[in-house]
Amino acid sequence: MKKILISILATTALFTSGYSQTFISQTIQNDGLTRGYSIYVPASYDGTTNFPLLFNLHGGGGTNSAWQVTSDMRPIADTADFILVYPQARPDPSDGNSFNWIPKVPGTFDDVPFFSSLIDTIASNYQIDQNRIYACGYSLGGDMTFELGCKLNNRIAAIAPVARTMQANPNSFCSPVHPTGVLTILGTDDLVSPYNGIVFGGLEYYISAAATHSYWATHNNCVTTATMNTVSPSVERYTWSTTSGCAYVEELKVIGGGHDWPGSFGNMTIDANTEIWQFVSRYDINGLIGCTTTSIYENNGQTDNYKAFPNPFNHELTIELKSAQSNDFSIYNVIGELVTSGKLNSQVNTIDLSSLAPNVYILNIENQSIRLIKTK
Repeated sequence: MKKILISILATTALFTSGYSQTFISQTIQNDGLTRGYSIYVPASYDGTTNFPLLFNLHGGGGTNSAWQVTSDMRPIADTADFILVYPQARPDPSDGNSFNWIPKVPGTFDDVPFFSSLIDTIASNYQIDQNRIYACGYSLGGDMTFELGCKLNNRIAAIAPVARTMQANPNSFCSPVHPTGVLTILGTDDLVSPYNGIVFGGLEYYISAAATHSYWATHNNCVTTATMNTVSPSVERYTWSTTSGCAYVEELKVIGGGHDWPGSFGNMTIDANTEIWQFVSRYDINGLIGCTTTSIYENNGQTDNYKAFPNPFNHELTIELKSAQSNDFSIYNVIGELVTSGKLNSQVNTIDLSSLAPNVYILNIENQSIRLIKTK
């Protein structure tokens, strides 16, 4: 049993009406700063069982103390048995010391190491399931949630950003290494984080919802077309799955929704807290629990129906089909835009791709995708 559990719970946690325990305020030292966070440990925790860990991140300029009231997930943690953490963002010197996860001026700081240290600290004090660590967040906290899914992917099993799409050019910063569950909750009329992304002065700052989902669906080797189910008159659920039926990407599209956390403010026909836990809890660090699959980063240039080589390649790519049947091929960039397509008329085909710029691309044949790297 972790050494500080009994003393913390005995001396600090007070029982309150409706909840097993209260939040415990803690601090750690990171990057020369004292960083705060609130942690909630359900009464069912006794140190003999590894509990999942969920981070819930407040929006830009906010505080964890206010956000844990707005997005209070304690009732869910009590029944689902997970440890809940609300970290505090740091002062951003490039933005008047406002509390930000992402600095206003790029390069001012990087908060990903803070979360890695925070995981280590919590793991030294509690028995956590290192294969089931999750992150969710609102607005700029959603931005940071994407950062964790991209840059701390070796420790984060699934993410759920709310009211935020991905930053532009995700291939320049996003390096997921395993199949990763991704849930988004986005309002179509969000004026702060527009559904169709942000372009200003001819520069793209945030990609659209469609491009965000396409990026993660491609990474998770999902088919490109989502299935849709109506949740309520104002909410639609879109799901991207692999050919074997493993669902990895979901969007809760709030029709007419704004910059909201549904169930707490804005749309009240769904509850973001409940939706988030129900989604992320289905995943561990290897992907969807009980569903065997690989991401495009793990299939080594081949699928059940074809292989492509060399990979990385310079100018020409050879595609060898498992059968002699002709097939169409499509190549996309990492945000899901089609860059070239054609027909494969024989079992072994050599394609001239010298016109493509050096970058990462996705080859899709019969809804099976692999990652290509063009070096010259």
